[in-house]
Amino acid sequence: MLINIFGGIVRCDRVAQGVIDAVNEVSVTVPIVVRLEGTNAIEAKEMLENSGLNFSVATSLQDAAGKVTSVLTTA
Repeated sequence: MLINIFGGIVRCDRVAQGVIDAVNEVSVTVPIVVRLEGTNAIEAKEMLENSGLNFSVATSLQDAAGKVTSVLTTA
């Protein structure tokens, strides 16, 4: 699963918390690649990495595409 958000109106840290909450609530069986860009993106990245969940955090759209491709070829 790829989550790609540009946080202009909604802060990226709020989106990250929503993603963390959703993954904790629902049984997710596929790898999740997350790319967040915009307001509070650095904080959001730290939140995802420190969540204890299996997120692959991308720093750019190209990085996200590469991570998705990598996940698909190893699955």
